[in-house]
Amino acid sequence: MSVKFEKETVRDTPVPGGRKHEFAHEIGERLTGGESTQGYLAAYLQQLQTNPLRTKMLTSGTLSALQEVLASWIAKDVSSHGHYINSRVPKMAVYGAFISAPLGHFLISILQRVFKGRTSLSAKIMQILVSNLIVSPIQNTVYLASMAIIAGARTFHQIRATVRVGFMPVMKVSWITSPLALAFAQKFLPEHTWVPFFNIIAFVIGTWINSQTKKKRLQALRRKVPWLLPLSETPLIAWKHYGDDEGRSASGRSASVRNEGSSYSKPGY
Repeated sequence: MSVKFEKETVRDTPVPGGRKHEFAHEIGERLTGGESTQGYLAAYLQQLQTNPLRTKMLTSGTLSALQEVLASWIAKDVSSHGHYINSRVPKMAVYGAFISAPLGHFLISILQRVFKGRTSLSAKIMQILVSNLIVSPIQNTVYLASMAIIAGARTFHQIRATVRVGFMPVMKVSWITSPLALAFAQKFLPEHTWVPFFNIIAFVIGTWINSQTKKKRLQALRRKVPWLLPLSETPLIAWKHYGDDEGRSASGRSASVRNEGSSYSKPGY
């Protein structure tokens, strides 16, 4: 009795997407490290644990500068040099790195310390209330004051007026987004990743608000001076906003002032 074995040929079935699927998988491996702990995300989280303040400063400074550039690109707001990088970009980087990040690190650390080990539903609700009624007002007040200085305010009266005008609109946004973000962080994120997570949330919201402000400023400039293209090449009109030194005030109020013989609008600080 003889048995004949036939050679079996196995063909690999191509994966839908081909190289695109492999490229996306490779990017994912690089970012997260896959099953290993060598990805960029793992390295970043490690830095958050070993050098928390420095890592948060670099993160916040980078996101703040990128927010300004991205908002300018979305609004098509080019500078006098024909690109989207203006004088506000390095100022926002300084604010993010040396003011926003240390303040957030300090306040969130206190919040986490107070509620450490308290995992009940009532404790989580209380943490959200403390965050919205104490932490957020402090952060938003410092934010508005900083934006006023970046926008050109130099006296206490100017800074106080900007904070007074912009405080409630900013707080309303915080009261909508902060509880959702904090509830998500409580459920899914380790505590040392909270500040970067909140920075990302603020980056997305801030970019959208900043871009809308810039678009409104451009529309206002075009209605005032229809031939003005590009808009940034003339000093005839200037609008200021607590979140945009080239935007208008949150209340829409402005006072006409004189500067080198030209009339332009400026918020009534």
